[in-house]
Amino acid sequence: MGGYPEPSFFTSFLFKWYKNPSTRRIVRPKIAMSAPNIHILSFAIFASLLLSTRCSIDRPQHDVALFIFGDSLNDAGTNNYINTTASFRANVPPYGETFFHYPTGRFTDGRLIADFIAEYAKLPLIPPYLQLKKGEFVGGANFASGGAGVLPDTYQGLVVDLKTQLKQFEKLVKDLRKTMGDERAERIVSEGVYMVNIGGNDYLSPVLNNPALFQSISMADYVGMVVGNISSVLEGIHKVGARKFGFFAMPPLGCVPYVRLVTGNGSCSRPATKLAKLHNVAFPATLAKLETQLRGFKYSFFDLYTCLAKRIQNPSKYGFKDGKSACCGSGPYGGNYSCGGMRGVREYSLCPNPGEHVFFDSYHPSERAYRQFAQLMWNGSLRTTKPYNLEALFKHGTS
Repeated sequence: MGGYPEPSFFTSFLFKWYKNPSTRRIVRPKIAMSAPNIHILSFAIFASLLLSTRCSIDRPQHDVALFIFGDSLNDAGTNNYINTTASFRANVPPYGETFFHYPTGRFTDGRLIADFIAEYAKLPLIPPYLQLKKGEFVGGANFASGGAGVLPDTYQGLVVDLKTQLKQFEKLVKDLRKTMGDERAERIVSEGVYMVNIGGNDYLSPVLNNPALFQSISMADYVGMVVGNISSVLEGIHKVGARKFGFFAMPPLGCVPYVRLVTGNGSCSRPATKLAKLHNVAFPATLAKLETQLRGFKYSFFDLYTCLAKRIQNPSKYGFKDGKSACCGSGPYGGNYSCGGMRGVREYSLCPNPGEHVFFDSYHPSERAYRQFAQLMWNGSLRTTKPYNLEALFKHGTS
C-alpha cells in the first residue's frame, strides 16, 4: 500500500464498535415490584416483544450479510493482495481521495456502489476476502478483482477470475461453519445478498486487443459464451446456499473515456456498444430462466446501461459538469489510463472536484456517480431496478 494505512483498520473499528455493548446506552427505569406493577411490567415486556418481532420483519437482521463478486466496478482492494501489475491496481493517490483520503484499491476517488449498499443495509464496509484474517467475518466478503472476467483467457494470471472467486466463497462458507456452527452459517449464507458484476473485461479485451476474433465467432455467440459462464457460476453460488442476488446491466462500454480516445475521433465504439447491448438482452433472459430452475432464486437487475448513458449525454441534469472526460488521466477526454502515474505514462492531470465528473479515471465512474447508481439500485422504481430493488431483497426472508 506504499505506506498508506490498510482499509482493514477502518472496517475492523466499525465492527468492534458495533459489537461492543458499551457503545449502546440502555436506560433502566426503577420500578417497585408491587403486584400491579408486576402485571404492568409483564404487559410492557410482552408488548415490547411483539413490537420487536414486527420491527424485525421491516429491517435486516444482524446476520444479514453482503457478498460481492466481479471486476473493478466492485473491487474494494482484492488486487492489493495478489501478484499483478500496476494496470490492475488502484493503490496509489489520488485514488480514494474523496472519502478515505488514502488509496484503498478501489478504482475510483471514494466509495463504490457496493459500499453504499452496505451502508443502506446498516452493514460495515465489506472488506476484500483476501484481507480477512483466519476466523474473521465482517458483515460479508468482497471477492471482486479489477480486470477479472469469466473466460479463462481474460487477463489470465493477473486477476482473480470469477470461477476462482466462487472457490474462495466456498472456502469461506466452510470456515464459517467451523467457527459459527452449521445453523448460523447456513442462515448467513441463505439470508445474505450477493452482488455480482462481471463481463465487461471479457468484451473490451477482444475489442481493444484482438478485434479479428469476431471474424471467427459472431458477437451473439461470444456473448452467449460469456453469459453461459456467468450462469454456471451463479448456479455454483446458489448450490452453496445463496438465494438473493443483485446485478448491474452491462454499462455503455463503448463510451468510456479510454475507448473514446482509441477510436481516434472521440466517438463511442460501435463494437463495444453492440456487445454491451447484446449482453443486456441475453443476461436478463438467463436470470428469468434461473428464477424458474433454482429453488428460492430471487434477483434485482439494475439498468446501469441507461442510467450511465443518460449522465454521459446530459450531465448537468444530474448535477455533473462533464459526462465524457475523466477527472484523472491524460490526453483527449482524459482517456490515457495514467491516473496515479504508475501505468507507464507518468504524467496525468487531476481535476479539482471529482464530483463534477461522471468518470473519475479512464474507465471508472466517480464516487458521486456511484452514489446515484446505488440509490437507484437500493430503492429505485421498476423503471430502473426489477423485479425487486435491493432494499426489498434485504428485507425479503428466504424461509
